[in-house]
Amino acid sequence: MTIEIELKFIAKPDTVAQLATWLVAWPHRHQPALPLTNIYFETEDKQLRRLDMGLRIRGRGDSYEMTLKTAGQTIGGLHQRPEYNIALTKPELDLSLLPAQIWPAGCQPDELQQRLKPLFSTHFRRETWRVSYRQSEIEVACDQGDISAGEFSEPLCEIELELQQGEREDLLAFAAELSKMEGVRLGSLSKAARGYHLAQGNPPRVVRPVPVMMVPAKATVEEGMRAAFMLALEHWQYHEELWLRGEPGALAAIREALDTLRQVFSLFGALVPRKASHQLRQKLTVLEEALNDEALEAESFCYSPVWLDTQLALTNWLVASRWRQFIDQKADARLQGSFKRFADIMLGRIAADLRETFSTVHQLNEYQDKSTRLLRQLLAVHLLAGAYDSAAVTNWLEGWEHLLQAVREQQHYRLDSLCRQALKQPVFWLNGSV
Repeated sequence: MTIEIELKFIAKPDTVAQLATWLVAWPHRHQPALPLTNIYFETEDKQLRRLDMGLRIRGRGDSYEMTLKTAGQTIGGLHQRPEYNIALTKPELDLSLLPAQIWPAGCQPDELQQRLKPLFSTHFRRETWRVSYRQSEIEVACDQGDISAGEFSEPLCEIELELQQGEREDLLAFAAELSKMEGVRLGSLSKAARGYHLAQGNPPRVVRPVPVMMVPAKATVEEGMRAAFMLALEHWQYHEELWLRGEPGALAAIREALDTLRQVFSLFGALVPRKASHQLRQKLTVLEEALNDEALEAESFCYSPVWLDTQLALTNWLVASRWRQFIDQKADARLQGSFKRFADIMLGRIAADLRETFSTVHQLNEYQDKSTRLLRQLLAVHLLAGAYDSAAVTNWLEGWEHLLQAVREQQHYRLDSLCRQALKQPVFWLNGSV
């Protein structure tokens, strides 16, 4: 078993054409482009998908390799997954060659193999460079081809940076060098994820609201904070794909994701010093200001250095836990405390703020002035409410969301009654205080 650590980028063909010239700045060994064919397998009931596994056979000329990737983690465009690679003499699955302990209890590899069928395939040419950077060896792979499933297909043009030897820190730093190029963006979706979507009939992706964040019952405050940042980043990258495909409402969802990031900084600001995130918040400010341009086009902006640099900086901040070098022993103890207890306290403060803000509001212009504050507080509640009764959370949120919608639609006659109803809602959390 190996742990695959790689960063995936979606690239424009013009950028790919410049890649060899750009890499001259570092010592490297070049491998000319070779054709690769990958066939991905799955059962009719998507058992591998449910197990967060991916299984493929890769063909290079007359040589073949079976690869099983197991559950891992994706942050931004950084993919970290255990994988098992088995050389084959012919392009046929043989699950008996894989270690028996990787399968969960009750899973029989021989029975599973009988149910596996080809689901989708990728066909591309891969050109590689093994780059010496700092103390590490990084493989830069450029893939150009397509992903296909039945009658559906989409082009493939990716740059992957895979850590072959050395430190993850060097991989992230090398990616920062790449982020200076035009025409590159992080690839949060793997080839397999894109192939599964095509195999399902390529259904349209729809704009989603910010979900209520779920965390394990015994999560620490730090684990909750990390999960909140990841939720906002995933919301951003999901709607980036939609914006590029011309989906109405995707840009508004991206702005909502950035607002959510701001709320995470605000929620945990008493535990993580502002200096720990100063540079990252500056990058967010520059990006948010650029998004105010009415002539903005997704195709150019999502592939711009300012877009990539901000996402990559956030990925780096999360992966390397950059805040840790700025916290003292007291703050660390608070970060290791109960996230549920933290949520109780913060939800109480949010409710008190909403009561103070809206208890004396009556005019439409007053509601409009306070609508941004309401939106941000509701985003904060989404980040804190996952440990409580879902029906009670939904009822509480809906009361305030109906008010916010009425403000946006200037429904003057409903505002006061909706506001009163929202203020009277019973709390769903333990009504604690600091």
